[in-house]
Formats: sequence, C-alpha cells, structure tokens
Amino acid sequence: MVVHDHPHRRTGSRLLSVRRSRTTSEPESTPPESTHNDGKRGYAMASLRLMMGFVFLWAFLDKAFGLGYATPSGRGWISGGSPTEAFLGRVAVGPMESTFHSWAGAAWADWLFMLGLLGIGLALTAGVALRLAALAGTVMMALMWVAEWPPARHLSDGAPSMSTNPLVDYHLVYAAVLVVLAAASAGDAVGLGRPWSRLPVVRDRMWLR
Repeated sequence: MVVHDHPHRRTGSRLLSVRRSRTTSEPESTPPESTHNDGKRGYAMASLRLMMGFVFLWAFLDKAFGLGYATPSGRGWISGGSPTEAFLGRVAVGPMESTFHSWAGAAWADWLFMLGLLGIGLALTAGVALRLAALAGTVMMALMWVAEWPPARHLSDGAPSMSTNPLVDYHLVYAAVLVVLAAASAGDAVGLGRPWSRLPVVRDRMWLR
C-alpha cells in the first residue's frame, strides 16, 4: 500500500502553531492606553513639581533682593536685611517661642534658611535630588509649623491666634507634596531625573535620587 504525504496538512499545523504563539505573546505587550495614562500622570506630577519649585525659588528671590512683596524693597538679604529676623522675632506662641527668638537674625540661621530655599527650589525645578529636597523641605516646614503653632487658640499675650486649622495647615501640605514627588520620581518627566539617576555617584547612593 502506498501512503501519500500531504504537504498542506503540515502547513496548516504550522499556521496554527504560529497563531497560538502570537496569541500567547499578545498579553505581554503594554496596552497603549496604559502607556498614555502613565504619560499623563508623569506630566501632572511634573507640573506639581515645577509649581512647588517656584514657591521655594520665589521665597528665596523675594527675601534675597527685597522684591516688595513679603520683603519690602531695600530690606533684602543683599541690602543687609535678615531673612529670619522678622518671622522668628514675631513668634508669639508655641513651645519653642523663646528658642525662635534667640535664633532670629543669627547669621547661621539666615544662611541655612536661604540655602535651604534655594537648594530645594533648584532641585524641584530641575527634577534632581528629590529625596534630599523632600527631607530638607519637610524639616523646614515642620519648624515653620511649630513657629506658628496652629493648635493654639490664643497667643502668649491672650490675643486670638486666628488659626484656621489646629492640625493641618499649608506647611504640612507642602511637606506631604514634597514626599509624594520624591516617592513618585517626579523628576523623570520634564526634568533631569533620568540622567541624574544614571550618574555613578547617584546610582550607588539611592538617597541622592
């Protein structure tokens, strides 16, 4: 008996195996919608990061040059004014009231405060060293929260404190935003976060990211 080989059967089985392999490999690819959403989230976080960076940079510029907003013209740091004397000298409530009074106008306090504003502002704007910026910013915001001491209803002289919230004010909100930006690697979009993270010194020390 002669058995004939049928080439078309082999071809059909090959096509079926190819189709199966394609079907199994399709779920591994990233859906375009997911990529699009990631891009939108990245740009949203970048926008928040840039706005926060401007908050700190503006505070530095106003206090350094006396732009006539929070700091009167001619009273800037470069004109001999003290960035900390007015704020810390007017602290009138809280457990660190006398401590803040002793710090007011001190050269070391002025330098630390101004360098902190500048460093945090530049880091946020560029999208680098966000973890350090979050740490420094959280410490700064915590000290300013204690200086205003929102839990108090009255100041030391008995006058109303005019506190709008006894626990959460804008200082704590700013600190939380800084932590979120660092945790989300918000410098990767519209920033230098990716090339910064590839630097050898940063790659070996994750706390510098």
